[in-house]
Amino acid sequence: MSIRFAAPPPVDDTDGDDDKLSQSTGSNSDDYPEEDNNFDDWASDQELSRPCQSLFEDRGFPTADAALDHDESVHSFSLRETCTKLDLDLHKQIRLINFIRKHKPTSTDVSNLTGAESFFSSDEYLIPVIEDDPLLQLDLSDWSDDEDPPFAVTGATLDRFSEEPVDLASALRRIRVLEQKLSHAQSALVDYRTLVAQKVDIESLAGIVTEPGPSTKETLRDDDSHYFQSYSETEIHAVMIQDRVRTSSYASFILKNPLLFKDATVLDVGCGTGILSLFAAKSGARKVYAVDASDIAEKAEKIVRANGLEDIITVIRGKVEDINLPDGVTHVDIIISEWMGYGLLYESMLDSVLHARDRFLSPNGGIMAPSQCRMNLVLCEANELYKERIEFWSDVYGFDLSEMGNDIYGDTIVDVVPPESVVSDPCIIKDLYLGTIGPRQLDFKSPFTLTCTSPKRIKIHAFVLYFDTFFTTTGAPLDPSIPVTITKEGDAVLAEVWPVGGKPILQRRASLSAGLKGNRVTSFSTGPLSHPTHWKQTVFFLRDSITAEEGTVVSGMLSCKKNDGNSRELDVEIHYSVKREGEESAGETIVQIYTVS
Repeated sequence: MSIRFAAPPPVDDTDGDDDKLSQSTGSNSDDYPEEDNNFDDWASDQELSRPCQSLFEDRGFPTADAALDHDESVHSFSLRETCTKLDLDLHKQIRLINFIRKHKPTSTDVSNLTGAESFFSSDEYLIPVIEDDPLLQLDLSDWSDDEDPPFAVTGATLDRFSEEPVDLASALRRIRVLEQKLSHAQSALVDYRTLVAQKVDIESLAGIVTEPGPSTKETLRDDDSHYFQSYSETEIHAVMIQDRVRTSSYASFILKNPLLFKDATVLDVGCGTGILSLFAAKSGARKVYAVDASDIAEKAEKIVRANGLEDIITVIRGKVEDINLPDGVTHVDIIISEWMGYGLLYESMLDSVLHARDRFLSPNGGIMAPSQCRMNLVLCEANELYKERIEFWSDVYGFDLSEMGNDIYGDTIVDVVPPESVVSDPCIIKDLYLGTIGPRQLDFKSPFTLTCTSPKRIKIHAFVLYFDTFFTTTGAPLDPSIPVTITKEGDAVLAEVWPVGGKPILQRRASLSAGLKGNRVTSFSTGPLSHPTHWKQTVFFLRDSITAEEGTVVSGMLSCKKNDGNSRELDVEIHYSVKREGEESAGETIVQIYTVS
């Protein structure tokens, strides 16, 4: 059997003369030494000009210096003097800043520190409390005594940075000293970031050692900054809440099963606005811990107070891998989370949910909500999408711009596929039971067989991936034969999502479910046959369309794994071959590689 890679032709990367160094002329290198070339770089890279928050107030300032000056004038606390007095190295300075930001002691308490406190040696305080905190970028140590004065000194108590250089020689000496300090700070910062990355990932590495399965090489890195920042924006939460299939399904499961939630302790992982926590509290939960690492946690806390539920819901700001539950709580009865991304696994939030399961879920009947998800693959004509995304470029005002459409074959498209465009029954390529699945099983290979159901001869332009989600009251795994609920426009569940918080509805639902026993299932689909969700469907365009008719079989292997460069993205590789009606064997195997980003 032959194998063909459906890939674009190689790009000519031949370099010209761009890498040659141009030689400056007309200057005296002795008068203007090489160090001069680095001063502007230092000025542009320095962190002092970035906005910074006070150590003792929830108040921002335009620069780090302004924040430090405010703390010194208003709170009588000098961070630089404290670091000098306690003889703190860079790592201890960082621990001190994070300790203050996390525990919010008074300036008097901090001034009374001796440097022998246990937190000065704890790696916990190397992890930033504030993302990209400008204070953590500063080297607060004084100039060493053995360095030459970088410029003229007029008195023993004169601040050495307050005077301008008196001549060119002193100015150049000052530049050299500043560059040495910058080099030292940059080196220390690299060491610090490496140490933080190792600390943040240490528990997941421990899981790799103990979890069964094939070994893989893990890279220590932090792919979280952009991810959590994106979830601090209001718009993305509006899109999710206004997804009526999504929100009504969660609301239906939580509010129609008050016997499950009554007096329960609930953990909401990635709580966002806290909507699922609010549902859980209204359904009778005794205590709800709502966890989110993005800035949205601050709004969630205000939302909880606005709804008078602060005695039940506690919002915790941080990654679930790093936090501890308050009041000595070690286990919860239910973990709820809306962790699903495009194609189900994009964004890799499920890793965090599984970590929360292993660490916090009660071993005595704890429930995951949702409890199970299935990834499905179908064949799709995708004629309209093909015309819009690819064929469009072949004739633009009479010009051939088809080169613009070639990139689409390597990236997936997230869009709504018309149900009539689907030309096969779905094939389950991954069934994820959240009660037992491990993080390493999220990288997988799965065979598939899809049979064309079109009564006429057609061209198949794409594979389409979508997922189905299931909630159960027992947490037990479901047989693949149990169908998912297909939500249609006009279904009652779509109309129920907004009023579900009212007491009359909650009481009605409680009475309806009071006498029900056994495993009750709530489910929804993100497939083309269901009412569209914000996940839409994930489309894999084929470089070579498949000419097919009823009975044509497309079979192969789909592999999915985290992207090596960004663990929140996915690399998908599809191997497939086509066998038409009457043929004894399938044709050549074609390979296409995609990035879900």
